[in-house]
Amino acid sequence: MKERQSRLKAIKNLIKNNTIESQDDLLALLQKEGFEVTQATLSRDLKLLKVGKVPDGKSGYMYAFPGEEESSESESIYVHDFLRGYVSIDWSGNMVVIKTFSGHANSVCNAVDNFNLDEVLGTVAGDNCMFACLKEGLTGEDFMQALKKHIPGLED
Repeated sequence: MKERQSRLKAIKNLIKNNTIESQDDLLALLQKEGFEVTQATLSRDLKLLKVGKVPDGKSGYMYAFPGEEESSESESIYVHDFLRGYVSIDWSGNMVVIKTFSGHANSVCNAVDNFNLDEVLGTVAGDNCMFACLKEGLTGEDFMQALKKHIPGLED
């Protein structure tokens, strides 16, 4: 019984912290965490946890928990705003500069703020670029890694 509880906890954490589109993807992540589980057991676990699929903001679906649909829909709006407005991302030390199309810096900045990235201390938007100041010791690579959890297809 203890293994089941720890597996359910791992499933919750994986779904909350990753964009997972299929049971095969989830199964692979669980195996990396050291859980030996069959597809049938995973299906029962997902049913027990009442996990469903919601739009991922692109053209597919991802796993989410009940009540997360609204926040997932909001996040997909922020993903769309970010992708629609950004031109490039560059950094130096703990400062990230995101160049945007003219007039899109505020919506891109708002998206970054609403992703609630632990790495970001604060953001400032202009007209065609925004700045993100990262926590001491973090770099643009850390920022990109965190951002890609929200926007998996994002290129540097």
